[in-house]
Amino acid sequence: MLPQLDHIPREIASLGDYEAFAQARIDPAAWAYLNAGAGDQWTLRENIAAFARLPLRSRVLRDMRGGSTATHLLGLDLDAPILIAPTAYHALAHPDGESATALAAGATGTCMVVSTQASQPIEDIAKAAAAPLWFQLYIQPDRDFTLGLIRRAEAAGYRALVLTVDAPVNGLRNAEARAGFVLPPHVRAVNLEGMKQPAAGQNPQALLFDTPLLEHAAVWGDVAWVKRNTRLPLVVKGITDPDDASRALDCGADGMIVSNHGGRVLDGVPASIDLLPGVADAVAGRVPVLMDGGIRRGSDVLRALALGAQAVLIGRPVLHALATAGALGVAHAIRVLRAELELAMALTGCRTIREIDSRCLYCPASQ
Repeated sequence: MLPQLDHIPREIASLGDYEAFAQARIDPAAWAYLNAGAGDQWTLRENIAAFARLPLRSRVLRDMRGGSTATHLLGLDLDAPILIAPTAYHALAHPDGESATALAAGATGTCMVVSTQASQPIEDIAKAAAAPLWFQLYIQPDRDFTLGLIRRAEAAGYRALVLTVDAPVNGLRNAEARAGFVLPPHVRAVNLEGMKQPAAGQNPQALLFDTPLLEHAAVWGDVAWVKRNTRLPLVVKGITDPDDASRALDCGADGMIVSNHGGRVLDGVPASIDLLPGVADAVAGRVPVLMDGGIRRGSDVLRALALGAQAVLIGRPVLHALATAGALGVAHAIRVLRAELELAMALTGCRTIREIDSRCLYCPASQ
């Protein structure tokens, strides 16, 4: 059980308020790793700024009795269409790491997506969780090791696989490099220990195409391979193009997440919310479409649902809340976001999640 949420400092009224508190508590180099984007960080900024270009359409005198944010997603009954996105190394933000985040997920009736690069064993995180978990998977160069990760997630009770496909190599994260970030000794990708690593080449400054890094990168056939080798629903994360959405469906995807990786891979990619409608149109309701990137308010959640998402995922704000107040902070952040979503629904005349559509926005799609 978590303490009462009124233990949160009164200065924290929204998700954005957590950021300054978190930065004061995290080592500057680790902060650069957790918070910065790729290149000049244009995509990182756009992920947030794009929501402001989608004005809401206020509606009045609607009957809101019996209103609810509850939703059903790939076999899960959730209190709200808000999930915790996969992010690496929660122990950089708080000593209790992913277990604290999982505890908060259970307290708020949501689902946490646990990263392959978690700082705790996925089995230990599952034991700490009182809510359903999904497992985020990177296809590793060692395919047998990858299959082992899948089997571990299945055995631990994870309810879906989230296959990230948009980061075959790390992005050009200049801010992280300038800060000189290296993982501290007590933080490791424990779930990848024991994996055979491919030869890295002799020159760390070699051009990408002069290295073997892309020789083992996943291709579309690997998505189909994962689908054949799991009994769990397969959600493909990192889809931004309608043609890729169609290919993911052809490979057996049971869902997909519109994501530009939080602006951490390719700088210059449009905001996720701007890419969402094209992917949603291509999918045409055949599988659930989710999105992440830039969600900071409950009204942002409503905007995403209005443009075709069935749910959203929250990344950096969860880490900010975790750094500030551990599991209690994460639970408070999710609670605040849900309260803001309820308010936005009431003032746009949407009694349930199903009633949210493009008519909630002043945009061409609503005319």
